[in-house]
Amino acid sequence: MNGMIGLAGTLALLLLLGTALGIFDRRNFSPRWLLTAALLVAINDVLLTRCYGLLPDVIGGEWNWQGKLAAFAATLAIAAAPVFGLRRSGFTLAQAPGSLKAALPVASAYCGFFVLIAILFPSGQASAEDVAFQLTMPGVEEEPFYRGILLFALDQAFRARKRLLGVDWGWGAVLSCFLFGMTHAFGYSDGSFSFDPVIMALTGVPSFIAVWLRLRTGSLLLPILLHNFGNSFSFLT
Repeated sequence: MNGMIGLAGTLALLLLLGTALGIFDRRNFSPRWLLTAALLVAINDVLLTRCYGLLPDVIGGEWNWQGKLAAFAATLAIAAAPVFGLRRSGFTLAQAPGSLKAALPVASAYCGFFVLIAILFPSGQASAEDVAFQLTMPGVEEEPFYRGILLFALDQAFRARKRLLGVDWGWGAVLSCFLFGMTHAFGYSDGSFSFDPVIMALTGVPSFIAVWLRLRTGSLLLPILLHNFGNSFSFLT
């Protein structure tokens, strides 16, 4: 029940903020795509939580392997639908011509940020499962969703663009980063909502780098690799 209430709160914030943004630029706003984005968030949450614990965990382990794999499978199926498209959702190994020259220094800075975080906040002893999970699942599931199909849907909802740092930004990119941060920092338990601004900063801010890499290269490859590096580095040191 707590998870469902937390999801309802996140969706309410998305729809209220999205509608407010859309009112100021109605010609470039699609309410249908905003609702589609909200539906994607709901589907992702239901699968990640194994329908809020109603489905048995047949894989087991200390980490949420089953939820992550189910959510990724749904993301891949949605991306394959013609209205989305695998390549348009970033499912390609090909990098945009000339993009790596700009992307690699940014990727290095991204890695440096998480090396610093690992030094400041060491994780302690890690099991083989800890390392295996963090080297794979976070980036493989979260990047295709947040920087793939969700970003695509939100970019369709808000079509106005501003050129900055070599890519075309829209409110969809901002909202996808907002939702990524909220997933980690916002929740509901013990009868009240909670919000951690530190976690929001540590997740929401790096997600802007991931979005920039996704838009600049046209691919999810670098965001996935860097995400898994960021999650696993502290376990490997």
